[in-house]
Amino acid sequence: MPVEKRKIVFFDGVCHLCMGSVQFLLKHNNRESLSFSAIGSKTFLELIPESARISLPDSILYWKEGTLYLESDAILGITNELNFPWRLGVLFWVVPRTLRNLFYRFIAKHRYQWFGKAETCMVPTPELKQRFLD
Repeated sequence: MPVEKRKIVFFDGVCHLCMGSVQFLLKHNNRESLSFSAIGSKTFLELIPESARISLPDSILYWKEGTLYLESDAILGITNELNFPWRLGVLFWVVPRTLRNLFYRFIAKHRYQWFGKAETCMVPTPELKQRFLD
């Protein structure tokens, strides 16, 4: 499948919360419909126009078959790919985006302070490597 038609979670490769989220997603996406790539990776740079990169958050982004989702929309879009009961997170679509994004931005702003920052990007195990894009 061409990379632009995939479902890709772009993540901050040095954020412990983001890397923990990727581990969670790997465990709870049994259909293996999600691929993963660090923000700033070759895949990211190929798919996201340079003009758009300037204004993007640097935490979690969700690319779904040609559309890029940001902030809480990204999280809820990703949730739809998870197994039950985690898939029920899609019910939060009823919460107004403004409120959802305030909560998202608050956590994103404090993520390094609360969860820490790694020196290097995580390296997937050989069995998970096929789910990660360069």
